[in-house]
Amino acid sequence: MAALPDKDRNRLDDTITRLHTVNGRLWDTEDRVRGALLSAAQVADCKREIDQLNAERNLLAERADEVLGSLADAGRADVPLHTETLASVVDRLSVLTLRIWHSERAAARDELARRRVPALHGQREELCAALDALVSDVVAGRRRLPVPARFKLYGRDDAAPAEIKPSRRLRWVLAFGGLSECGKSTSAEFVQRTCGAQRFKIGFLLRQAAHREGLADPYALSPRRQAELLLGELNRFADAHVDTELFTIESVHDDTSIAELKRLMGDALQIVYLDAPFAVRVERSGTPAQAVAAKDEIKMSRGAHQVAALADHVIDNTGSIAALRARLRRIAAPPASTELRAATPYGLGLPAAVASATADFTDAVRAYGPGVRLAALTGSPGEGSWIAGWSDLDLLVIAEHEAIGRVHEALAQYRTALGGAASLGPTLVTPGELTARRLTPRLAFALHQLQQGSPVLHAAPGLELPKISRGELAFAAVRELPQVILTMRRLRADAGPTALRQLYKHLVLACRLLLREHNSGSPAPIGSSPQPPACRA
Repeated sequence: MAALPDKDRNRLDDTITRLHTVNGRLWDTEDRVRGALLSAAQVADCKREIDQLNAERNLLAERADEVLGSLADAGRADVPLHTETLASVVDRLSVLTLRIWHSERAAARDELARRRVPALHGQREELCAALDALVSDVVAGRRRLPVPARFKLYGRDDAAPAEIKPSRRLRWVLAFGGLSECGKSTSAEFVQRTCGAQRFKIGFLLRQAAHREGLADPYALSPRRQAELLLGELNRFADAHVDTELFTIESVHDDTSIAELKRLMGDALQIVYLDAPFAVRVERSGTPAQAVAAKDEIKMSRGAHQVAALADHVIDNTGSIAALRARLRRIAAPPASTELRAATPYGLGLPAAVASATADFTDAVRAYGPGVRLAALTGSPGEGSWIAGWSDLDLLVIAEHEAIGRVHEALAQYRTALGGAASLGPTLVTPGELTARRLTPRLAFALHQLQQGSPVLHAAPGLELPKISRGELAFAAVRELPQVILTMRRLRADAGPTALRQLYKHLVLACRLLLREHNSGSPAPIGSSPQPPACRA
């Protein structure tokens, strides 16, 4: 145990504790079915419970062997093969411990049980000594262990139910696969934290489905049936949580069952395979190469390495964390073609001088060709509520890196043409930054505005924009509020008339953000200019 990494030692401790608990429940259930008079239905229920517990017992023993197998010297193929695995011995030790416990309690009223207790303790001492000796031989390479898979068929039921289809509320599922220490859990956690995904382990979903269906061992079922059980659980959760738009499942170790799930779900399931060389994974894990190799061997026996051939996305996870996260964001929330409504500056309710300057700027960036992907006035111009002398011109430009210099030239001419008629606030982003979802709260709202039909001045053909959900918009409001409060405090320290105007606008915006945060409704979104007071001194 001391030779194991902390992660594996904790996993083994938890697994053996659960194994002993399951054996205790098995003992109690078998006593119950043999005890009082039961109806046929009650006996059948007990039998199903015993089958379920036996399946869980075997699953836990296999899981314990996955960890214990890493202690073995894998380089000796010519040494004698032991008849059972280490977890099998531990399981027998668990049962023997329970037998002693029950016998000691029966000894007060049963002479036979009282005479058995010393012999049982002797058996336990012998078994412990035998286990110690076996572990020493295995670690030293003097003895080999058999393959730990038990292939039990408890509750096997390959009868196909009615055709199951994805729920209409199950919109997007990412399935993460790969070998040991490749970054599956880290990636799923990042998508959960940044994109609001609901995260599941495949093993958890299968166990839940098996319990619901009265099946003891879902891994004994056909790949098609396993896929149907997985989809059924995902459907059930999606129907109960209608606001959840993204799910992740991990870890994909069985290529056949995930292939069946892909057939059932189509493009709504995106298989993501994370790849990294063995040496890189060993270095990142901080564990001996032997331990990582042992885990790989188990996963590859189930087809984990073959998932790469089925994957929609294969990510080479040898680069930077930033590159990985950008790729994950694009997969979790892919950009989509958006139907944009074009309008001329003269149709936005702008004064003639402002509209003329804006038209000249639009002609200039349009002449730059596909390097400039979009130009739009967001906020009050898009809503038709722009007020001269009060509202700013919030300009959004999406342009490739090579076009940024020319956009700067056009902006300088735009400012000169505006004179003092309006204050210009440009935001310049690249398409790559958008698809990687490097979005500030105000930029997120500007994109949401465009998706809701606010007009644009110019849009290149085939433009794709990240889709901004209502949940993401609400979260953006929460992130924006602290910045607005800090800006208010800074403006309050400035006694100038320009600062007073800005202070009022930020005060109203803060109130609207608070209303949105408390679900009280807010007619104005992030970044829009509030209307001036009816009377101003």
